[in-house]
Amino acid sequence: MDKFRQIETFVEVVARGSLSAAARAEGIAPAMIGRRLDALEARLGVKLLQRTTRKLALTDEGAAFLEDCQRILDELDEAENAASERSARATGHLLVSAPAGFGRQHVAPLLPSFLAEHREVTVNLNLNDRVVDVVGEGVDVAIRIASLNDSSLVGVKLADNHRVVVATPAYLKRHGRPQTLADLAKHNCLPISSEGSQRGWTFLDKGKAVTLKVSGNMVCNDGAVLHAWALAGKGLAWRSMWEVGGQIASGELCTVLDEYSAPGNDIYAVFAQRRHLPLRIRTFVDFLRRTYAQPDYWQHR
Repeated sequence: MDKFRQIETFVEVVARGSLSAAARAEGIAPAMIGRRLDALEARLGVKLLQRTTRKLALTDEGAAFLEDCQRILDELDEAENAASERSARATGHLLVSAPAGFGRQHVAPLLPSFLAEHREVTVNLNLNDRVVDVVGEGVDVAIRIASLNDSSLVGVKLADNHRVVVATPAYLKRHGRPQTLADLAKHNCLPISSEGSQRGWTFLDKGKAVTLKVSGNMVCNDGAVLHAWALAGKGLAWRSMWEVGGQIASGELCTVLDEYSAPGNDIYAVFAQRRHLPLRIRTFVDFLRRTYAQPDYWQHR
């Protein structure tokens, strides 16, 4: 406590310009302020202030120490404010953006439970597959399934995720299981297209990421359609675990080429950098993270 009080006193003296002004603000004698500064300098073994009867001047060591002290005090103040807010109620409106398929399956069904816990919060859920401008469009929280590279945003990882190649047991019984990436050429693959161009499937082969263009008799720009075709036994599909985890657990779908599965495509909540994050945002992100961390969540969706 004495160390912390000495630091507070040092910062206060510099801010107010004199020992007497700092003493008046605290309601103590100037001599007490002087003793704290003497003790601080003695403990550090450096001179922080050049003191005369008329003015104070920071030494070089004092200027550097002041910067560190101000940062520490600011961080402590922020931590105390955050702790106080956690005991308060979350209120206000949330604008949440999420990819359409993921949002329908893993955000929209959870909102009633979240709002039941936080009755003074309202939510506008915007589902679309474009990358929204979080700051420009006033989005409070955006769910993204990708590697993050926007330094102007804060990202909180909600869950692991990766893509797998899946098919029904019946399809694999008829056509066999692919054992290597080259075997994909022998199968009816169900790729996703974007503006007439196939995106390709990405794998990790001998430690190197490779993207393959696959072929089949049906292509679609909607992942939910590809998922449905795979469930109907029409071919192989490359889908995210968040989408097919339940069917894999139930045995409706089987994974193949697991040894080639590429990392990445994890699930994040992103928001604009703010010094004091509103409690409604923090509680919503924490709620999603807790829910997704439940051991059996992804097997029952």
